[in-house]
Amino acid sequence: MMHRFLPSSRTPPLVLAVFLLAPVAALGQADVPRTADGRPELSGVWNFSTATPMQRPEELAGKARLTAEEAAEYEALLAERRLAGDSTSPTASLEARVSYEQAIWFERGAELAEYRTSLIVDPPNGRIPAMRPEAEARGLATRVMRGRPAEGPEDRGLSERCLMGFNAGPPMTPSVYNNNVQLFLTPDHFGILNEMVHNARLVPLDGRPHVPASLRQWAGDSRASWDGDTLVVETTNFLRETSFGGSSTNLHLVERFTRTGPDTLTYSFTATDPTTWAGPWTAEVRMTLSPEPLYEYACHEGNYSMASSLTGAEAVRQAEDDGQ
Repeated sequence: MMHRFLPSSRTPPLVLAVFLLAPVAALGQADVPRTADGRPELSGVWNFSTATPMQRPEELAGKARLTAEEAAEYEALLAERRLAGDSTSPTASLEARVSYEQAIWFERGAELAEYRTSLIVDPPNGRIPAMRPEAEARGLATRVMRGRPAEGPEDRGLSERCLMGFNAGPPMTPSVYNNNVQLFLTPDHFGILNEMVHNARLVPLDGRPHVPASLRQWAGDSRASWDGDTLVVETTNFLRETSFGGSSTNLHLVERFTRTGPDTLTYSFTATDPTTWAGPWTAEVRMTLSPEPLYEYACHEGNYSMASSLTGAEAVRQAEDDGQ
């Protein structure tokens, strides 16, 4: 969800600023593994964890990168912050001790040589364009709905219902855990299997057109094509809300996968939605090849327990009606 990347007003500016992910243009024509037909090999398990915020903190307006001194100070603050949030630490806060086992669940990303202050690379200010009035109205309606007892399963979020992962997308957006994806490349298909809620997309690479606009899907309808050595995936036909917070059914998404080295891949996406944002915006994430397999994410509680959740909501509503 997008709000996971929005900084708190109490967060120190240097904690908000994180490492630069090297852009594709700076890497030149690096040698990369290739398939039998000469295409860059994208297959493998890739990790996209990072502590870099999606949006540039307002405190760092106009500052796209950190200096070496700021980076060193940030690393020290990050280490202190991790220790405070580690529920196994004797100095952990009460919130940390009663929350997820951070030493096990959370992955914060690894420091890199260069630093940048947002995943967003366009607009240049590193911020998501302003939301349009109709998007603000949708957001308000959702907050009202979530603030009352649920009247049906549609009132609960997609990740809670185990329909879509909060970071699996499309597009894939780094979050606090399960930032892994397995890619499969064949001459006529591109497979994307996310660890979070085991989202799976089988994207045709044979030039077929999109399905009719009347056919909508949770993850949209995706088609892939090559642009030089970059695989481009275009997705339309989204159904209602998606795991991409704030967007609408009019979302048009373009993802780009570029192998940049033996163990690196640059993933970028451009989101365009005329009923959500004032303009398109682009984010870029660096993925690293993982030697480990994907593990099962057995998300089922939101499905099997939905009856209990709704029964509880009805009990709360009944108690309110009875004046209790």
